[in-house]
Amino acid sequence: MEFFNCHTHKFTDKPNVLELVNQYPQEFDSSIPNYSIGIHPWYIVQERLESDLDIIESKLQQNNCLAIGECGLDKRIKIPMDLQQMVFEKQLLLAEKYNKAVVIHCVAAFQEVIEIKKRLNIKVPMIIHGFSKNQQLAKQLIDNGFYISFGKYLVQNPELETVFVSIPNSLFFLETDTIDETIDEVYALAAKYKNMTVSKLQQQVAINFDTVFNR
Repeated sequence: MEFFNCHTHKFTDKPNVLELVNQYPQEFDSSIPNYSIGIHPWYIVQERLESDLDIIESKLQQNNCLAIGECGLDKRIKIPMDLQQMVFEKQLLLAEKYNKAVVIHCVAAFQEVIEIKKRLNIKVPMIIHGFSKNQQLAKQLIDNGFYISFGKYLVQNPELETVFVSIPNSLFFLETDTIDETIDEVYALAAKYKNMTVSKLQQQVAINFDTVFNR
């Protein structure tokens, strides 16, 4: 593994990239070698909830299922927050049961996510993917034990450089999510911002990967 892509919806099957491909319970592709699986808050279907959770639980017992997610909370959609929270909490408890990391989608609900982590005493690694907010929020998340993954907004918003540089090297990941840029390009930009070589950055992310995903 030269590059680790912490969250993507596009499986490229490049030999030098380990991709954590986002999967959904009802659209599972068994040919994808490493994946996360979860119920995204956008796609909660109450009538299907138990069967979705059963599928997720069965996949979490497979070695190539590296994480649960993306799952989380989103205040900008119409699905009620109490339902979103219930679905999120059920998935966090499954992550604890099977000792899997969690890839989190969070929109305007960071305080709620922090509160849930504390209340449920979640010990598995929790990764906020696609971070785009300010340094103050980033510090609060780090102080509460979260990892932070950067990609789309790091590429699109130069002002995020300061936030990214402030994150301890042991607590970040890089991703492509849905952008056209490759993970190599994200690494190149991240290395520039961190003032290190791509090779050094690769070594650091590999260490973070081993720590979080028990590899």
